Amino acid sequence: MSMVSLPSLQDMIDSISRERNLPKTAVQEALQEALLKGYERYRRTQQMDSNQFDEEYFDNFYVELDTEEEGFRVLANKTIVEAVDNSDHQIELKLVQEVAPEALIGDTVVLDVTPEQGDFGRMAAIQTKQVLAQKLRDQQRRLIQEEFQDLEGEILSARVLRFERQSVIMAVSSGLGQPDVEAELLKRDQLPNDNYRANATFRVALKRVSEGSHRGPQLLVSRADAGLVVELFSNEVPEIEDEVVRIVAVAREANPPSRSVGPRTKIAVDTLERDVDPVGACIGARGSRIQVVVNELRGEKIDVIRWSPDPATYIANALSPARVDEVRLMNPDDRQAHVLVPEDQLSLAIGKEGQNVRLAARLTGWKIDIKDSAKYDYEGEARKMEELAEARRLAAEEQAALEAEEMALAEEALSEVEDFPEAGTSEAAVGSEVGSVEQAAERAAVEMMDDEDAAATISAAVEAAPEAIAVADPAAAADVETAAPAETLSAETVGFDPEADSLSPDAAGGEAQ
Repeated sequence: MSMVSLPSLQDMIDSISRERNLPKTAVQEALQEALLKGYERYRRTQQMDSNQFDEEYFDNFYVELDTEEEGFRVLANKTIVEAVDNSDHQIELKLVQEVAPEALIGDTVVLDVTPEQGDFGRMAAIQTKQVLAQKLRDQQRRLIQEEFQDLEGEILSARVLRFERQSVIMAVSSGLGQPDVEAELLKRDQLPNDNYRANATFRVALKRVSEGSHRGPQLLVSRADAGLVVELFSNEVPEIEDEVVRIVAVAREANPPSRSVGPRTKIAVDTLERDVDPVGACIGARGSRIQVVVNELRGEKIDVIRWSPDPATYIANALSPARVDEVRLMNPDDRQAHVLVPEDQLSLAIGKEGQNVRLAARLTGWKIDIKDSAKYDYEGEARKMEELAEARRLAAEEQAALEAEEMALAEEALSEVEDFPEAGTSEAAVGSEVGSVEQAAERAAVEMMDDEDAAATISAAVEAAPEAIAVADPAAAADVETAAPAETLSAETVGFDPEADSLSPDAAGGEAQ
């Protein structure tokens, strides 16, 4: 059998395996695919009309590597036929029977179609090199996908390698004994207090494993994700790992809109054990546990609060360290609350540039309006609530009346359909019935003409009917249109809408540390 020589084939495979962090079998597979593409290029250059080779033309060809003799062969599976139509896919029966008399039509044989060493030219070699590089990248991406696909959201150790534009390229390990893999830390996922110097180590959250074939690292990691805080607490607090304490919700602002405001996180915790303090468990003796998390996040401020099923208590706890006088749930359906605080607590409740109340709103899922207790208009707010409740009551009544009317119309239409003749009735029978109805109508009309008062009454009713149908309930509609407008916040009110990156959107409750 002929062979194309590849000097130091085994050394080349070993070298690529080390450089690319790939198993040797993966390198061999990539090399075989690349050499087959090179053979295809060689065949196309030999053929006058290369268009006859479609994408599947060489599917019956494959490459066999010989590391001992340092070379490769090209082999083809060919079907035995009586008369050959395509010599690349078929072979004549009588030729095969010269060496294998038991061969039959339809059997498959393997033939060596390796070109001569000199025939495998420069263009084929270039094609092989290009395809090999692509196949090796594909192999790497496939192996990375298999290694990391179940680790999304997990905490990984990362080491800074280099910088590309505003991104940091890091080396991360899956902890499965495989070599480190490059990951990208985008600008928006970095922390302002981090110092990303070469070889500095960080703990990062695996944000996404890309399946695409784009250039650059396949892994995206984050230092700003709320899940990083959750995983750090889970690693430091045994009660969370044992599910004695649970993290209900997290609101994090790792990159505040202003540089004058530092990163901050609020985390709500709860427990089903009466003798366990969930907040104290997360903080630890003399703050030992939470300090580990703070140090890892480079000094980020963290508030641990107690979750509560009572929304008012939860909102009050979420605004810690501010002291709250009262929480009034103004509109539970829209989750709007007024929080009354003493005048000296206003700035603390709002926080620098609104950060405290903003995070509290995200954590609880409520729209929070901070108001001065001394200036709060209880009577005015009560009237607004009554007007809002009345408007909702009228709207509900109108909706109920509309639904009842629609139901009545539907029942009437259904009864009319049921009164129609059955589908099997003959045309003659239908015509007879129609004639009978017309005769009855004529007799009724003659009788009515004898009574002028009755005729006038019927005429008036017919003329009034369209107007009665067109106007359903004008009084109710007017009531809805005159309902009280929505509350307009005064200049002394500070309000925020929640946009929580909460782990539990339905959560409500907590105490801050």
